[in-house]
Amino acid sequence: MLRRFRNLARVGPVQVATGYDQRGREKHTAACTAPRCGFSAEYDTRSAAELAATTHRCSAH
Repeated sequence: MLRRFRNLARVGPVQVATGYDQRGREKHTAACTAPRCGFSAEYDTRSAAELAATTHRCSAH
């Protein structure tokens, strides 16, 4: 299923975005864009996703 994201923001190498899951619930995603990192997580609140983005320490560097 193709997910459409909105309200994109970047915190260092991590992108935070808002979208809807398969059941139509609003979810917030934080994903690191650094090569070979692989960090991504989905949260119920935007503040939780932004906190994860600010505290993420990329192991790929």
